[in-house]
Amino acid sequence: MEACPLTQARTSVLTPLHSRLSEQHSTMSGMIVKFSRSVSRAAPVLSRGIHSGKRAASTAVSKRKAERPPTSEDIYAREEKYGAHNYHPLPVALERGEGIYVWDVEGSRYYDFLSAYSAVNQGHCHPKIIAALTAQASKITLTSRAFYNDVLGAYAEYITNLFGYDKVLPMNTGVEGGETACKLARKWAYNVKGVPKNKAKIIFADGNFWGRTMAAISSSNDPSSYDGFGPFMPGFENVPYNDTAALEKALQDPNVAAFMVEPIQGEAGVVVPDHGYLTKVRELCTKYNVLWIADEVQTGLARTGRRLAVDHEEVRPDIVILGKALSGGVYPVSAVLCDDEIMLTIKPGEHGSTFGGNPVACQVAMAALEVMEKEKLAENAQKMGEILRSELNKLPKDIVTTVRGKGLLNAVVIKETKDYDAWKVCLRLRDNGLLAKPTHGDIIRLAPPLVIKEDELRECVDIIQKTILSF
Repeated sequence: MEACPLTQARTSVLTPLHSRLSEQHSTMSGMIVKFSRSVSRAAPVLSRGIHSGKRAASTAVSKRKAERPPTSEDIYAREEKYGAHNYHPLPVALERGEGIYVWDVEGSRYYDFLSAYSAVNQGHCHPKIIAALTAQASKITLTSRAFYNDVLGAYAEYITNLFGYDKVLPMNTGVEGGETACKLARKWAYNVKGVPKNKAKIIFADGNFWGRTMAAISSSNDPSSYDGFGPFMPGFENVPYNDTAALEKALQDPNVAAFMVEPIQGEAGVVVPDHGYLTKVRELCTKYNVLWIADEVQTGLARTGRRLAVDHEEVRPDIVILGKALSGGVYPVSAVLCDDEIMLTIKPGEHGSTFGGNPVACQVAMAALEVMEKEKLAENAQKMGEILRSELNKLPKDIVTTVRGKGLLNAVVIKETKDYDAWKVCLRLRDNGLLAKPTHGDIIRLAPPLVIKEDELRECVDIIQKTILSF
């Protein structure tokens, strides 16, 4: 090390200062040694290159941002930067929900008229469901199906008794429920119906939507779901929705295992079939020895004014798929219900899920179903839905061309012009305190939580009328 100015002072003629300068040099030298050691220890980190500096700067910026709550614009920008662009959300950044209301990060309150695509039928953060979640989460959350747990059997008994089926197969998401139903149908076709190996077919309705897995998009006729993702699942065929003549023609093929259909098509824009369609579906599937799979993920659990949408025609599918509101929106839970002849065709190791049937999911699902029953949500949905559609039908026909739905699953069709479309209507609804979302460009779904009361509903109708008339 080169001599520092203090060492050069040793030759100074200022002898009286010699002793003091020597002491200062000793102190400074010690500090230099300590600094050199600290640099040596930090060398492995510094040797990583310039990116470590960027990370440090980024961390500092993040810390400064953390000192204040993020604004809505901050949240939009961060998600845009770091998240996949597979959704187009309405610009509102929510942080809290209770019952039929949600609040954004700036504190503005809104009526929720989407209910997370009918997952929040019981209302946001229902206290009974949250209590079940937290109580179980503090005990044990996951065992996998490698072992028994003390909740799954109780849940299986409860849900099968409630819906009147022999068995339940628990999964996590609605699309997993659909996949499970398709596997069960194929297995049944080979083991029970006698369809030749790898020849089983499943029929779907045009306009169906049950998710975005490879199997789900293979049944879709919506290019936004399937385009660019082929090749597709073999053995899937489509017939027009609400067309029993076309269905009967398809079911005459002896290799058909099942017909899977939504009692009301949700994502397609709340398309309601003719009364009697489901009854005819039941008759045809029985006649041709084909399983009827009812996709009740969105329409089930009191949403349409009955426990299941098929209950409007008092018919019983062979397989029922449930999801969304099966947890009240607080946890991913889905279920497939059917009788032993179908369910027991699948043996150990042939289907499953690490999280399917976990203790938290089971407790949450039982609580969600109990809320649905004890609070008579189906009855309320039926009553409120009739009021809502009656009021919506008073809207100007040159803007709202169609009103349709059952219970509290409803939609309006907006006549698109150069001045407005469904998206702009939803933006103005948001500005007026109500959240809804377009589907298929010109359709707006209107599906509030089923706990909504009449005075609240009428306030929402006023918001919708005010918004529509403003155009």
